[in-house]
Amino acid sequence: MTETSSNKRTLTGRVVSDKMDKTVTVLVERRVRHPLYGKIITRSKKYHAHDEKNEFKEGDTVLIEECRPLARTKAWRATRLIEKARVV
Repeated sequence: MTETSSNKRTLTGRVVSDKMDKTVTVLVERRVRHPLYGKIITRSKKYHAHDEKNEFKEGDTVLIEECRPLARTKAWRATRLIEKARVV
């Protein structure tokens, strides 16, 4: 069988909560220009993402991918660790 690329939406964000079982809360920030004044504004949104092995911890930067609804608020799956959280 050949490997096919998926057309699913992917986002990159920071894990802000890993307190739930098999679920992480990911904060995705994007920068937009104000339509009238031109100032760059940071917009953010939180997504609940499925983490099957509970491998992602708070502060990690992860890649999330859209999937079928897994719960009332969860329709994303955390797929890959991009950067580990720095320990202070």
